[in-house]
Amino acid sequence: MDGDVPVHARDEEAAVEEQMEEKGPKLPPSHPPRTPPPQKKPVEAPRPQPATKPKGVTSLQLPPPGGRRTAALARTRMAIRNRRVANWSLTGDRWAAKKAVARVLETVRGWGYTRPEDAPVEQTVALLVGAAVADSGKRISLHVADQEEMLLVVVLSHTAAEPDEDVLVRLAAVPGVSSCGTDAGPDGRRVWALMETTPPRRRTPAA
Repeated sequence: MDGDVPVHARDEEAAVEEQMEEKGPKLPPSHPPRTPPPQKKPVEAPRPQPATKPKGVTSLQLPPPGGRRTAALARTRMAIRNRRVANWSLTGDRWAAKKAVARVLETVRGWGYTRPEDAPVEQTVALLVGAAVADSGKRISLHVADQEEMLLVVVLSHTAAEPDEDVLVRLAAVPGVSSCGTDAGPDGRRVWALMETTPPRRRTPAA
């Protein structure tokens, strides 16, 4: 008998050592334990998309003829309400401007307006019609209206052309033009000008 250790205890220790030799030493895992995947976010309802924005309206707002003629860009919309209105449909050709000038002058003089003078009206109408004809439409629409001693002249090209702001600079230089603008709508590109019908106020010299 070896010391005080019983025989059956030595047998149990030998059996445990044999099992450890068969299974090999216990090593740490070669990769970290698998973590559960993150929880999925709840499905959100699609956010409502804003309606299609209308194409911008570009206009030049000018001070009265007696003031400084520095044009300032603004966002406005042309509206015709409670006015005398005349309109015509013209072929979009090189003769359209001459025909339009004659119709507008005849109409505004028939309404009793003596101003603007013929030259500014001719120049304004020619610029508006020329811009519409340049859009290569087969026909154009011409509208003239009055309200509160102002004349509004509008021309539509009935094409999908984008607004062109170059014509506004030329319109703004015409004497008597109070404001002008261009935009694109369901009826195509629209160009308009608002004209004064009263003489410009004279500046009082400083004392």
